[in-house]
Amino acid sequence: MALYTKNVFAALGSGIFLAYFILNNFAFFDSFVAIYNLFYSLLSEAWVLKTLAFALMAGSIITLIEKSGGVEGFVEHMQHKTSLVNSPRSALMVSYLIGVFIFVESSITSLIAGAVGRPFCHRYKIPSAKLAFVCDSTSAPVSSIIAINGWGALLLGLITTQVTLGVINVDSVEILIKAILYNFYSIIALVVTFLFIWFSIDIGAMKNAKYVANDALIITKRVAPPSYMLYPIALMVFFVFLFLYISGGGDILKGSGSSAIFYTMIATLAFTLFYYLLTKNMTLKLWGKSAMEGAIRFMPITLILLFAFAIGQSTTELKTGYYLASLLGENLSPYMLAAVIFLMGAVISFATGTSWGTFSIMIPIAVPMAVAMDANIALCIGAVISGGVFGDHCSPISDTTIISAMASDCEIVEHVNTQLPYALISGSIAFILFVVFGIVLN
Repeated sequence: MALYTKNVFAALGSGIFLAYFILNNFAFFDSFVAIYNLFYSLLSEAWVLKTLAFALMAGSIITLIEKSGGVEGFVEHMQHKTSLVNSPRSALMVSYLIGVFIFVESSITSLIAGAVGRPFCHRYKIPSAKLAFVCDSTSAPVSSIIAINGWGALLLGLITTQVTLGVINVDSVEILIKAILYNFYSIIALVVTFLFIWFSIDIGAMKNAKYVANDALIITKRVAPPSYMLYPIALMVFFVFLFLYISGGGDILKGSGSSAIFYTMIATLAFTLFYYLLTKNMTLKLWGKSAMEGAIRFMPITLILLFAFAIGQSTTELKTGYYLASLLGENLSPYMLAAVIFLMGAVISFATGTSWGTFSIMIPIAVPMAVAMDANIALCIGAVISGGVFGDHCSPISDTTIISAMASDCEIVEHVNTQLPYALISGSIAFILFVVFGIVLN
């Protein structure tokens, strides 16, 4: 529906209705009641409200940074004083490097890479679809490789559960490190994205991607010191680590991602208020007006996120993931096990829009199967991670897909269409590697 109608709300809405139409035995009234209860329950969840607030505040921060003149100052500095950015390739490479080095949380990574990259895209007339692809292709892959974050905490917890249950008798940290080395999709996606930037390789829908100047979003010509952009972004990264540490009771790996990004946005907004006012960059009235404009601008994205959470909940109630996982069968060759786990993880994460949900479904299935079939356990866990990231990367209902498009000022459907060929190339190579390593290691 998303690809056919080019309307994400129509696609998500129809998907949610169909799910509850099936769950309620094709009764219209009961379906609408169930959908009402669904949204009521979602809006009662703290993590959902924090994530939606994050999207609104992200819009405020981006607009404030733009209005301050810091973005234009940063562009001028990079172009004329350092000459580091002097072409479309170097412009996109800035966002790529940000995506690689800021690995603490995928949503923050996409947001910062998009915020920094957008002014360069305006300057060099780069299609926003290209920036969205770079943001999306670095955030989740890097977060799943350098797992000193919530991704690592979740995976470690799921593996530890298998150890506790006696399914496997290994050190959880050791097996996770080995599994990350077999996270072929994420590694290849980063390489493919680098080659896309360096050699300007346009394939599929990306060939038709055009730069579109949006009058409401064109960066102001006001030029201020780059610090008005760099300080808020640097503090944003610092605050994420700080609030992960606080929410985790002194352990970053146990911190709450939704709480961390929520309080990070509040702290960053507070900083811009005091910094911009005290340095006379803005008046209180202009600050408030700019913050409100940004929040209103990101309202549609916030609603899309809510709908994405809703359809994710509906597929959970339908037990879509468990059904698809059950199709693996018991007569599968151990040589092909990792490759099939990768495909199944990709399908589940694409259908549900969540890599974390896929990990939670697939690891309790993949690990016992690997043990029963005497297959390489680390390779199978690596296949789960790769499949979850791949499907999440391609899915139009994934939060990372939505946030990457939001941060890059790109339509979600266009982002999915232009990104898909590159994801499929990376996925195909990863599948072949899982087959090869499945044969070699087994």
